[in-house]
Amino acid sequence: MKKLLIIAVLAFSFGANAQQVEPKFEKEGNKVKATYFHANGEVSQQGYFLNEKLEGEWKMFNDKGQKIAMGNYENGVKTGKWLFWEGDVKKEVNFDNNKIASVTNAKSKESMVSNE
Repeated sequence: MKKLLIIAVLAFSFGANAQQVEPKFEKEGNKVKATYFHANGEVSQQGYFLNEKLEGEWKMFNDKGQKIAMGNYENGVKTGKWLFWEGDVKKEVNFDNNKIASVTNAKSKESMVSNE
């Protein structure tokens, strides 16, 4: 009985540690919506593919479900303004043909309005 319990505990712990959440792919018109997950089941990335290349808006999240990045791809290339969050700090990064063109540190998320 003791051996059976030990085997069951070992099998359960191995299975729990080896478990991985598979990505989800859904056809939407001519694009494929892709959702990738962290090991804890939270969404890690979500966006679209067109002709097997990244296309349109992509969002990235930390393992607690908080948005950490958002931007656009055109034909697999990062373009335009991307936003990155580190705690309360937001950075705006402008891409030109997949290369960083400029970086701007924005203020914290807190309101800048004062009643004084």
